[in-house]
Amino acid sequence: MSRHHHEHHRSDRIGWLRAAVLGANDGIVSTASLIVGVAAAGATHGNILMTGIAGLVAGAMSMAVNISIFFLITFVQQMIIK
Repeated sequence: MSRHHHEHHRSDRIGWLRAAVLGANDGIVSTASLIVGVAAAGATHGNILMTGIAGLVAGAMSMAVNISIFFLITFVQQMIIK
């Protein structure tokens, strides 16, 4: 009595959504905690705003470098396999 599973799931293709959600969550939490820390130290509104912008830019640059390295490693791996 063998039962076969006939449904076809696309869960293997959903990795980009997971990465986007986790990346956005990380960016929100890290930027918010940075702003709260600076605000709690008694900084002026201008300094708090500048800190938030600097945190957002640094996070975006970090993600850009990370994805660039990922693509480079993937390209090199494909070249080695061929």
